[in-house]
Amino acid sequence: MLARRRHDEIVKILRADGMVRVSILASRLGVSEMTIRRDLEGLQRSGLVEKFHGGALLLERPTTEELGFDVKRTLQPHLKEAIAARAAQRVRPGSSVGLTAGTTTWMLAKLLEVRPLTVVTNSISVAEVLYPSASPLLDVVLTGGVRTPSDALVGPVAVSSLSSLHIDVLFMGVHGMTARAGFTTPNLLEAETNRAFLRGAAELVVVADHTKYGVTGLSTICPLSAADSLITDAELDPPALEVLRSEVSDVELV
Repeated sequence: MLARRRHDEIVKILRADGMVRVSILASRLGVSEMTIRRDLEGLQRSGLVEKFHGGALLLERPTTEELGFDVKRTLQPHLKEAIAARAAQRVRPGSSVGLTAGTTTWMLAKLLEVRPLTVVTNSISVAEVLYPSASPLLDVVLTGGVRTPSDALVGPVAVSSLSSLHIDVLFMGVHGMTARAGFTTPNLLEAETNRAFLRGAAELVVVADHTKYGVTGLSTICPLSAADSLITDAELDPPALEVLRSEVSDVELV
């Protein structure tokens, strides 16, 4: 098992159990205790877990904590790329699409080969991917606004620029998703900007890997039921999948 896959599994186990012994992790993952200790050291440096003698516990993140873009793009990159590839298959020539800020939507931008196409985004990173290939067959509209740690442009300027636009499909990344809070973000202004995106979108496709389930950000963007589709990965726990499918008519696993 690759190290990044072990890290995902360790976090999943800690989310279920709260804390766990090194010996138990080694047994469940089929590796040595020394390997687990090295994994936990890496996860502790990332701020995800706290080690104690013989084990570790998961650190609960505050609802306002917002990791930087460069950090987030190192988390679950193989899952995000698979989700982005499936999302890219939904884009049709001649359509207009919205891409909110996020590392999964950033990967989606890298895979968009359909032309002609109009892309509206509030993500500096997404725009940087698309602008070099801009042409008469690709129009890129970047909103103004105030920059967040996740490279999103938010606030009144962004909301105003989105208020008169109408797009065929919006691909939205999220910080977290739960039955109670819906799709959330730790940034109040980003939630407001994403809601402005939603008001102008004919269809909403949420792109989020399984680690986003059970995470709650400070501000709700929209309830789960507002999504027309959710593209996530097959590592999502069955109970979580059941909850999501009860709210979203189209849940696709990759």
